[in-house]
Amino acid sequence: MSLTETQSEHGFDGREYERFLQANNREFNALFGYPNNAIKTSKYTILNFLPLNLFEQFQRLANAYFLVLLILQLIPQISSLAWYTTVVPLVVVLSITGVKDAIDDLKRHQSDNQVNNCSVLLLADGRVKEDKWMNVQVGDIIKLKNDQAVPADLLLLSSSEPYSLTYIETADLDGETNLKVKQAITSTGDLEDNLELLSVFDGEVKCDPPNNKLDKFTGILTYKRKSYPLDHDKLLLRGCIIRNTDWCFGLVIYTGPDTKLMQNSGKSIFKRTHIDHLMNLFVIWIFLILGVMCIILAIGHGIWETKKGYHFQIFVPWESYISSSVISAMFTFWSYFIILNTMVPISLYVSVEIIRLGNSFYINWDRNMFYQPKNTPAQARTTTLNEELGQVKYLFSDKTGTLTQNIMIFNKCSINGKVYGTVFDHTLGHKATLSKYKKIEIISYNFKKLASPAFPFNDKTLVEAVKKDYRVHLFFLSLSLCHTVMSQEKVEGELVYQAQSPDEGALVTAARNLGFVFRSRTSETITVVEMGKTRVYQLLAILDFNNVRKRMSVIVRTPENRVILFCKGADTIICELLHRSCVALNKVTMEHLDDFASEGLRTLMVAYRELDDKFFQTWRKKHNEACLSVKDREIKLSTVYEEIEKDLMLLGATGIEDKLQDGVPETIITLNKARIKIWVLTGDKQETAVNIAYSCNVFEDEMDEVFVIEGKDSDTILQELRTARGKMKPESLLESDPINIYLKRKSKRSFTMPEEVPSGDYGLIISGYSLAYALEGNLELELLRTASMCKGVICCRMTPFQKAQVVELVKRYKKVVTLAIGDGANDVSMIKAAHIGVGISGQEGMQAMLNSDFAFSQFRYLQRLLLVHGRWSYNRMCKFLSFFFYKNFVFTLVHFWYAFFNGFSAQAVYDTWFITCYNLIYTSLPVLGLSLFDQDVNETWSLHFPELYIPGQHNLYFNKKEFVKCLLHGIYSSFVLFFVPMGTIYNSARSDGKDISDIQTFCLLVQTSLIWVVTVQIALQTTYWTMISHFFIWGSLGFYFCILFFLYSDGLCLMFPTIFQFLGVARNTMNQSQLWLGLILSVILCIIPAFGYQFLQPLIWPLSVDKVLDTIHYGKIRPPEVQVRTKVKHPGLRRSAYAFSHKQGFGALITSGKTTKAKKNSFPLKK
Repeated sequence: MSLTETQSEHGFDGREYERFLQANNREFNALFGYPNNAIKTSKYTILNFLPLNLFEQFQRLANAYFLVLLILQLIPQISSLAWYTTVVPLVVVLSITGVKDAIDDLKRHQSDNQVNNCSVLLLADGRVKEDKWMNVQVGDIIKLKNDQAVPADLLLLSSSEPYSLTYIETADLDGETNLKVKQAITSTGDLEDNLELLSVFDGEVKCDPPNNKLDKFTGILTYKRKSYPLDHDKLLLRGCIIRNTDWCFGLVIYTGPDTKLMQNSGKSIFKRTHIDHLMNLFVIWIFLILGVMCIILAIGHGIWETKKGYHFQIFVPWESYISSSVISAMFTFWSYFIILNTMVPISLYVSVEIIRLGNSFYINWDRNMFYQPKNTPAQARTTTLNEELGQVKYLFSDKTGTLTQNIMIFNKCSINGKVYGTVFDHTLGHKATLSKYKKIEIISYNFKKLASPAFPFNDKTLVEAVKKDYRVHLFFLSLSLCHTVMSQEKVEGELVYQAQSPDEGALVTAARNLGFVFRSRTSETITVVEMGKTRVYQLLAILDFNNVRKRMSVIVRTPENRVILFCKGADTIICELLHRSCVALNKVTMEHLDDFASEGLRTLMVAYRELDDKFFQTWRKKHNEACLSVKDREIKLSTVYEEIEKDLMLLGATGIEDKLQDGVPETIITLNKARIKIWVLTGDKQETAVNIAYSCNVFEDEMDEVFVIEGKDSDTILQELRTARGKMKPESLLESDPINIYLKRKSKRSFTMPEEVPSGDYGLIISGYSLAYALEGNLELELLRTASMCKGVICCRMTPFQKAQVVELVKRYKKVVTLAIGDGANDVSMIKAAHIGVGISGQEGMQAMLNSDFAFSQFRYLQRLLLVHGRWSYNRMCKFLSFFFYKNFVFTLVHFWYAFFNGFSAQAVYDTWFITCYNLIYTSLPVLGLSLFDQDVNETWSLHFPELYIPGQHNLYFNKKEFVKCLLHGIYSSFVLFFVPMGTIYNSARSDGKDISDIQTFCLLVQTSLIWVVTVQIALQTTYWTMISHFFIWGSLGFYFCILFFLYSDGLCLMFPTIFQFLGVARNTMNQSQLWLGLILSVILCIIPAFGYQFLQPLIWPLSVDKVLDTIHYGKIRPPEVQVRTKVKHPGLRRSAYAFSHKQGFGALITSGKTTKAKKNSFPLKK
C-alpha cells in the first residue's frame, strides 16, 4: 500500500475512517498524527487558565452583571457610587473562585501524571528498556509481565504460554472478574521472546478507526506478504490485567484517548447544581424587577422635573449636559440602576462558595465514613455539588466491587439430604450461617500444606463426614474434577488457582480444603490429591458449559478403570436429568435449595453417572463425529451431550455466597424509604445480577412481578415494555392518558416525564442487547416510562457507553437529580454523565475514584453521604438563599420608597459606610453561621427517618414559590422600615426641644432597625443553637453598634470631614426613647408575618415531613432500634444457575492441549 493510499483513509474532514500502521516504524506512523499514550482529565494549563476560567466565571449572570455595572460606574454623569465599591468585591469573588478551581484542577493534573508516568517495558534498538506509559506510540512493541496492567490497546504477538495464549482479567472494562483467554496468530507466536526477531518484525496492520465497542475489532495483519485476519480475541485492551502468563509481547494499535477504555469514558462536564440554575433564573427575574423599578423611578423623576424641578433651577441648577427633563430622566435611570444594584449582591456567590467549602470539609472529616482497613477517608473531590446530594432521586450503581466485595465464599452444601454449614446459635436461639462466625480451628490433615489459609468454612460435622461417608467423598471428588480451573504451583505446596469464573474458584477451593486438592492438569489427565494421596484421573471428555445447557460435565477414567461422568449445573436443568430413584432425595434437596436461595446464595446441583465402557466408546465415536462436522456443529454436539447426560444420580447441592459489602442490604432498604429509585447497571450476566439484586434488596420476594425484557428486535421489545406497563398501570395504555395525548401533540424534546404511581411493587430486568434497541427512537420513552414505575431496575451485559446513555436518558426526560456510583474504569462514563458521580476505591483500580465528585471505600457510606451530609447541605443552602435574598430585598427596596420623598433624585437613604459594610460585615457572620452549623435534626434522626429526605427531591425548600415569598416579605418589610421611622421622626423634637427630624437621624434609625430586623429573622430561622450560633448572631449585632459609634465618633469626623459626615448622630439619637420605641415597633411589625407563617404553615399547609419533625422535636419517641429484616421463604421463586460469568469454549481449549505445557518450575508429586 502506498503512502498516498494510506493517507487517503483519513477524510477531508479530518476524521479517521481506517487505521493503518507499521510495527517498529515510528517515523512512518507519525505521518498520521496518532496521539501519544498520555491521558488528560484536567481542564486548564498555565497558559489558558486565566482566560478560560474567567470565561467560565462570567457565564454566571451575576458576575457579568457586575462587570457591566463597573463599566457604568466609570461614567461620572450617572455614577452615584465610587467605582471601587464594585471592583473590590468583584476581584475578591473572581479570585476566590479561581483559586478553588485551580486547586481542583491541580489534583486532576497530579492524578493524570500518576497514570502517565507508570513504567512499561518498551522494545527499542534490539533491547527491552523501561519507559513511561505516556511515551508509548502507535506501532511500538511492548512487553508485559504477569499481574501487570495493559497500558494501551495491543495486538497480541506472542506469549510464554503454549500456542501463544494469554489470560487476562477485564474487571476494569466490563466488571467481570472471570478469566478470559486471548490467542496470538501462529506466525507472530513463533517470534516468542526473541528480541532479535521482534525488533525486525515489520508487520502492517489495517484495522477499524478508534471506537467505543469493547467486543468488536476487525483488521488485517500483513506480514511476509501474507495476510492474516484479526479479531477481538487477538486484542488486549487498556485496563486489562495479565494473569497466569509469565510474559507476552504486543503491538500497540490504539493509544491514549483512542483506546477503547478512554473512548468509553465520556467527556468531562462542568457540573452545576439545580440550585445554581435556579439562582441564574432568579438573577434574571431580579434584573427584570430592577429594570421595572428603574423605569418607574425614571418616569417619576421626569414628571417631578417637569412640574417642579424645572422651576426650581435657581436653587438646584441643572448640569450643562441636561437639556430637558427627559434627558435628566434617562440619566436618573442609570443612576438608580447603580443605587439598586444590591438587589443582586456580589457577596452572594462568595458566600455560596464558602458554604459549599465548609460542608465539603464536614464530609472529609466524618470519621463514620473512614474505612479503617484501608486507612481511607471519604473525599469531597469537588466543592460545588454538596446541596445536590440532598436532592437525589435516581441512583445508578455498578454491581461488581460496588455492591459486592468481588469475593465468592463456599457457604453451605446439601449432601445426600443433609445440610452442612448451618449451626445453632444458643445465645440467639436460632440457626445462623457459618459465614457469621470466625474460624476457630484449622482443618488438620496431612495435606494441610496444600490447603487455602483463607478458607472460612469450618463445619466439624462435614469434616468428619468427609472421612466416613462415601457420598460426601464422591461429592467433593466431583467438585475437584468437574471444572475448567487452571492450577499454578511456582513454589512447592503453594497452589494458585486461575478460575474462569469466581464460582468455580470457590467450589474448587472448598474441595481443596476438605481433602480433595486439584493439583494440576494436562489435556488428558487431572491430578487430584485425595485425603493426602495423589491420584491421576484420565480426562476422557469435557461437555462444555453454555447459556442454554446451564451445566457442564466431565467424563473421567479412575485409577480403578471405572468410567464416571460428573455433572454440575442449574437445579432446574439437573432435576430433569436425574434417575427416577432420586425422587425422594431430589425433593429434600430442593427444599434445601429454597432455603439457600432465600438467603441470597448462588446454588447449583451436583450429580454423577457411572458409565459402561462399551456404551462410552460408542458415544465417543458420535462425539468425535459431531466435533468434526462443519454444518450445525453446536446442535449436533448438544444432541450428543443429551444422550449421555441422563439417568444421573444426585449427590447434592452447593450454596455460594457472592459476598456483599458490609451493610449493603440495610443501606438499600434505607434509600428505598427515602424514595430513591435504584437501578443496577452492570456488565455481568443476567442471572448473576438478578441474584445480587435479591440479596441486597433491590428486588424483594414480595414484589408483585419482575418483568424481563429480552426481545431481539424493536417490535418485540416495544410489546414487552407495553405489556409490563399495562400490568403496572392499565390506564397508561389508553389514548385518553394525559401523557399519551401530550406526546402526540408536542415534540418530545421539551417533554418532562411525570412520576407515575403503579398498582404495586414491580421490578424490571433488561439486557444490554435489548437495551441497544430500547435506547433508540421512540422506544427510549417507552423504556423510561416503564422502568421509572418500577421499584428496582437491573440492566445487565451493558457496555460502559450504554451505562452513560441510560443515565442521560433519565436526566433528559425526568428533570431529577441523578447519582452514579461505581468502582471500575467501566463506570467512569456513567459517573461523568450523572449529576453526581461517586467513586469507590475498590479492587478495580482508581479510575472511577479519579473521575468522581465524591469518593469513599464502602457502599454503605452512601446513606450517610445523602441522608446526613446531603440533606443538611440542601437545607442549609435553602435557608441561606431565602434569607440572603430577603435581607437584600429589604435593604434595597427602602431606596424605592425614599425616592417618592426626594424628588426621585437617586439619593441613597443609608450612610455610605453602612452600604459598604452591610453584606460584608454586619450580616455576613449570622448567615454563614446558619449555613454552616444549622441542623433541623441530628444525624441519628436523619438516618432513622429517611422520609425526611423527600422534600429535597421535590425542591420544596427553595423554588420559585419560595423566591416570590421572599420578595413579597422583603417588599412588606422595606415598607415598614421606611414609613415607621419616618412617622417616628416626622415633626419630632428631643426632650430639650431640639429638632431631630433630619436626614441623618432618619438614616441612622432606618439602618439600625434594618440590622435588628434581619438579626431577629435569622434567629427565628435557626433550629440548632450552639455557642458559635449565639456568638455569630448576637455578636454581629453588638459589633454593629461598636462600629457605629466608632464611625460616627467626633475624632474621625473631625479628622476626615469629607469621608465621615455623621458627626455625633449616634450619640444624639440613641438616647431618645421615642426612637427606640419606633425601632421596636419596626421589628415587631416585620417579624409578625414570618412568625405567623412559621406557626400556621404546619397546621394549614403541612409538608409530608412536618409530622415526623414534630415527633422528633417534642421528644415523643426515642430513636428506634435497627431491625434486621428476615427473608420470606418462596420456594422456587429464584435461584442462580451455575457459573453465570462462565464463558463457553474453555473445555475445548483444555482438551486440545493448548493450555498446558511442561513447566520448568513444576514440582514432583508426592504420594
